[in-house]
Amino acid sequence: MRILGIDPGLRRTGFGVIDVEGPRLLYVASGTIVVPDKLGMAARLKTLLDHIRQVAAETRPDVAAIEKVFLNTNPSSTLALGQARGAALCGLADSGLEVHEYTALQIKKSVVGTGRAAKVQVQHMVQQLLSLSGLPAADSADALACAICHAHMLPLAAALERGPLATAGARGMRNGRLLGRASHWKTGS
Repeated sequence: MRILGIDPGLRRTGFGVIDVEGPRLLYVASGTIVVPDKLGMAARLKTLLDHIRQVAAETRPDVAAIEKVFLNTNPSSTLALGQARGAALCGLADSGLEVHEYTALQIKKSVVGTGRAAKVQVQHMVQQLLSLSGLPAADSADALACAICHAHMLPLAAALERGPLATAGARGMRNGRLLGRASHWKTGS
């Protein structure tokens, strides 16, 4: 499976592409889309949209993962980031990709082991996990981390897709009865 990760931004949007082969994560490509400040907002968003489409066309991913917008203390920064993220989402959707969304906390926890990791820690772990010869640029590392996060979530998603009985069966269910500890379910309101 090939995953395209996106770290959205109005000025700089990182992208990273990895292949997942069983437990192995393989680096394919990464980079940063830099949008000129001199352009008007509509032109900046279109530039971002076009570049996302181009990256998807050139790398041919099976699925995409994108970082969710965080709430900033500056409302205008949050709005600008939301607009950039919207342009990126449109580019991914227009490319026919299923898109999965993760918070920065989820991404950092999945890649580094703690949701409070610094950018340089993310860069180092991405370098290690993908066996890169050098440290990736911050925007590229964040996008690659988003793709890695999705790769780490795939086994959980597969288990959930099989349903609760399949998941419980793996823990010791026989003839419709759960073996081992008693299980208590609360239903209703």
